[in-house]
Amino acid sequence: MTMRTLIGLSLAAGLAGCAATPPYSRPAVDTQPAWQGDGPWRPAQPADTQLRGNWWVAFNDAELNTLETAALINNQSLKAAFANLDASHALLDQARAGLFPQVNLSAQGNRVRTSANRPSASYSTSSTATVQNDFVVGAQVSYEADLFGRVRANLASARASDEAAIANFENVRLMLTATVASTYYSLRELDSELAVTRASLSLQDKAAKLIEARHDAGNASGLDVAQQETLLDSTRSQLELLVRQRVQLEHALATLCGTPATGFHIEPGVMGDTLPAIPMGVPADILERRPDIAAAERSVAVANAQIGVAQAAFFPSIMLNAGIGQESHLLSTLPNAPSYLWSLGSAAALTVFDAGRNRARADQAEAGYTAAVATYRQTVLTAFQEVEDNLSAIDILSRAATDAQTAVTHANQAYEIANTRYEGGVANVLDVITAEQALLANQRTLAQINGQRWQATVFLVKALGGGWQPKPAQASTPTASR
Repeated sequence: MTMRTLIGLSLAAGLAGCAATPPYSRPAVDTQPAWQGDGPWRPAQPADTQLRGNWWVAFNDAELNTLETAALINNQSLKAAFANLDASHALLDQARAGLFPQVNLSAQGNRVRTSANRPSASYSTSSTATVQNDFVVGAQVSYEADLFGRVRANLASARASDEAAIANFENVRLMLTATVASTYYSLRELDSELAVTRASLSLQDKAAKLIEARHDAGNASGLDVAQQETLLDSTRSQLELLVRQRVQLEHALATLCGTPATGFHIEPGVMGDTLPAIPMGVPADILERRPDIAAAERSVAVANAQIGVAQAAFFPSIMLNAGIGQESHLLSTLPNAPSYLWSLGSAAALTVFDAGRNRARADQAEAGYTAAVATYRQTVLTAFQEVEDNLSAIDILSRAATDAQTAVTHANQAYEIANTRYEGGVANVLDVITAEQALLANQRTLAQINGQRWQATVFLVKALGGGWQPKPAQASTPTASR
């Protein structure tokens, strides 16, 4: 090997090192050793008890399970996300193909007549027209010699983009299942409010009949009757508004499940008595469990690879080409040995002046990386906030539910006392009406708090990443149907 060849190879290797994609590592983020809240309902759990896959089954509600299954099969947004995932896989295959040569087959046949008046290559002034055939068949091979890492950087970018697409699909799935669960528990909370409102309406109706009977007997005034009827009308109005809200939630669930709202119905029911215990782990675990964080981190890897693509533009692109074939003016002689032809060659191209275009692209790639890192860190901060928000919400709502239950008990006692005193002629009807209103208000408040507790638990599961596990085997098997 000559000294000139050695120098050329050394120079190419040095240039390739300069154009390599910068080494990648996940951006560092600040994490705390533990969550702020320490409620007794969150015992530490080993890793093998973490929520996996269908996290909603921990809520032990058959109706919710049915709705979630329907949404995963029929939801159109999830199907669109699945199609986007397929597209991402195809883009990765395209980038991977750049590692291999491209082979093309060609065939052509021409019959050509030349002009008798064409310019002559000699001093002879005579020229004749000619007619001839030209048949060519062949194969061409081309390959980009990736000395400066452009193809490898493109492949790294496509691979990271594909991994981000997998995480994005899982995030859409998590958002969908969490929305179904949240909407379902909003509906169940309205069922509880409707139940207490109907019970209160029945109670108020009995009170109205009693007051009317006392009025007929001369023991109550017309004002007493009018006041009780006003309360009845007000409660009926509240009931209709609750019914309207429930119908809208049913329609929302129908859409989430990919079903027309017309004809979709969920029978009234109640929420469970016990909230599921959610395994927490430590804050750093959330970096591995939330698909949106995984997607943001993979976007950083994409941006890092794009820096390598931009740097490669400063160096030559080298193409190796080879071709074989046969050419003849007669089809009968095309297979003969004299018709054989071949070619070998290479081509190099280097931009020497582009008015700063490549430099601007490199600067753009650097800025894109900086932005991706900031987005990743912001996603992590938002995730920590969402977990802490829902931890505190569940703690506070648990105490509020205890207080609200006590308030209901006392309001019920106050109503019974006021009603007894009214029947005995000791109290006026306003005391009864006030007690009825307080009882209904406290019962509805308790139902609302219980509904918020279940929703906060759903949101906590979502904030923790649901049942998603960052394993390629699981991430590449979406549950959406085609």
